[in-house]
Amino acid sequence: MATYDYDVLYLGSGHGTFDGAIPLAQSGKKVGIIESGLIGGTCPNRGCNAKITLDAPVELQRSAERLKGIVDTVPKINWAANVKHKQEVIDGLPGMITGLLDSVGIDIIKGHGILTDAHTIEVDGHPHTGEKLVISTGLRPNRLDVPGAELMHDSEDFMNITKLPEHLAIIGSGYISFEFATIANAAGAKVTVLMHEDHALRQFNQSYVDTVMDDLERRGVKFIKFAGVSSIEKDGKEFIVNYADGKLKVDWVLDATGRIPNVENIGLETVGVKYNKKGIEVNDFLQTTVDNIYASGDVIDKVQPKLTPTAVFESLYLTKLLSGKESLPIKYSVIPSVVFTSPRIAKAGVSVQEAQKKGYKIKVNHLPDDWYRQVDKQDLGENTLIYDNDGKLVGVTEISEQADNVINTLLPAIELGMTEEQLGRMVYLFPSLASATWSQI
Repeated sequence: MATYDYDVLYLGSGHGTFDGAIPLAQSGKKVGIIESGLIGGTCPNRGCNAKITLDAPVELQRSAERLKGIVDTVPKINWAANVKHKQEVIDGLPGMITGLLDSVGIDIIKGHGILTDAHTIEVDGHPHTGEKLVISTGLRPNRLDVPGAELMHDSEDFMNITKLPEHLAIIGSGYISFEFATIANAAGAKVTVLMHEDHALRQFNQSYVDTVMDDLERRGVKFIKFAGVSSIEKDGKEFIVNYADGKLKVDWVLDATGRIPNVENIGLETVGVKYNKKGIEVNDFLQTTVDNIYASGDVIDKVQPKLTPTAVFESLYLTKLLSGKESLPIKYSVIPSVVFTSPRIAKAGVSVQEAQKKGYKIKVNHLPDDWYRQVDKQDLGENTLIYDNDGKLVGVTEISEQADNVINTLLPAIELGMTEEQLGRMVYLFPSLASATWSQI
């Protein structure tokens, strides 16, 4: 019988790895992790954690705007100080995660890993073997294939610049585009968003997206629709973005056209692991086309949203599967999603479009009518609650400054399939956002 260095060997150290690797090692398995960059992957180091830190003063600023006349001044954002604070928040995260891995005996192997056979990942010429391998290499920013692409920047660059550009062009119409447009605009930059088509944030209720766009336009953000970018040119210290119907001169260009899976140059072809432009192909056990090789996190081709909570869920599922505590296929929970604009848009469960097709009950609440939302003068906001034919809450979407917290409040009810009658038995702290939310069920 073959012997291996590890029971389970991971390639990549993000949430698709470490959340599950730690309890797996605690169960007695010998675990190794190969990582070429910062331990923890995208989210802690150059993604969610950094983004939400930069957004914190925006949230404060918006609150002060609504309470203008009650508070004396609306604060201005010191961009350099905000970026410095962001760095202070995230700098310790790789070390913290490393400490957690070390504490349970997980080996960390630094370097670029390449699969050489079904049980071996080579790092700098040194082979490391595992009975089971887990590929969790995540995503990286897409780069438009146009002349002058090298003149553009990505999301990590934006979160690290210490001097905010006077005029920023953002190419794209997804999460990163809208969240960074919100942050940059609030910090005082002129922002132009170039959209490939006329719709944005397609996974969200489009009337809510239109509300966010209208608010950003009111604040000075310009949206150019059907702006297929053809090239970028340098003009002295400025840049010219050439697009379908014209050109735009700016100080800085952010390519926010999406993210693509890290599947190249890691040996997948060598060992027969199939993948496509959306990621690695897996079955319902997160197993690739090679029996002992699994995949987890954003690198997977899947219908579920490629978000941190999804990667954590998959990582923990693999812990149970590979330790023998689970033998059934993965069954995803309801996965919420949010775009951190101002106001925010968040959702979970069945969409309005699905509900209409199935004839489900749809209940719409105008949030400024609720006294609790009037406390800090929220003058816009709406949520849509969806009940199936058995009266169970199966979906919700909301636009408001607190939409993310509202969705989290209602998530257990959706996951557990609670009926309106059962929901009515819940008692929450009062006054609170949760209490206000449940009063509208």
